[in-house]
Amino acid sequence: MEQTLDLLRGARVAVLTGAGMSTDSGIPDYRGPGSPRSNPMLHAEFVGSASNRRRYWARSFRGWELVAGAHPNAGHIALASLNDQVTGVITQNVDGLHEAAGSRPVVALHGRLADVVCLTCGDISSRYDLQKRLAVLNPDVLPSGHDDPTGAYAPRPDPARARPDGDMEIEGWEDFVVPDCLVCDGVLKPDVVFFGGTVAKDLVAHCRAMVDEADILVVLGSSLAVMSGLRFVRQAAKAGLPVVIVNRGGTRGDDLATVRLELGTTDFCRRWAAAR
Repeated sequence: MEQTLDLLRGARVAVLTGAGMSTDSGIPDYRGPGSPRSNPMLHAEFVGSASNRRRYWARSFRGWELVAGAHPNAGHIALASLNDQVTGVITQNVDGLHEAAGSRPVVALHGRLADVVCLTCGDISSRYDLQKRLAVLNPDVLPSGHDDPTGAYAPRPDPARARPDGDMEIEGWEDFVVPDCLVCDGVLKPDVVFFGGTVAKDLVAHCRAMVDEADILVVLGSSLAVMSGLRFVRQAAKAGLPVVIVNRGGTRGDDLATVRLELGTTDFCRRWAAAR
């Protein structure tokens, strides 16, 4: 660990983060030790079926507070204190916690759950506003005894049933009512990249520039199982930049790592910030 901190001291660092960065904020990850089983919605499934969209929004309505109520953890805050050393934070997370902690600049590679996009007209709207509409249309989904369908209430998910990305196991979703876009009556989707979707080319180019500006790439809490993140590890390794991977559990990029640390991201970031 001390050698790694020496390597980072004074260097310009690009940071890539995954779901493991937010577990200490109460948001479960997909693949870490003890992670819940999860079958996330695929892009083609969401786009191709009204029934799938109904199931997604019912689960997400009940699980939204998992993300909306989360706060940056000590790792997020420690990383934000390193802004003058970091060329940028590339995050695969959709929770907005890096931005809330004060990291700058941040590229949300997979979008943010707090935004909703219309697949027809492209209008971007607030997830908080959509929650209010969903609550009015689906009062029976509110927990027993709660009589506020105005949307001011966001139901807190049962931690045992919570899933990553603000999702939650739920039954009886078949009659869930999903509103249309207020602008054009089109289909609404969270403004995130579902599994099987693609990241915008301009975002990828921006992230590649962050890596090019850096002396080192640090990966925090990602298994690098999908190419959207692994591509930057490959870029750094090809350019001869040291790659530091901090993750609980193996990653797809381990063979490219200069340093591989089996640590929690909060512990690592706090020690990095203290040793600068």
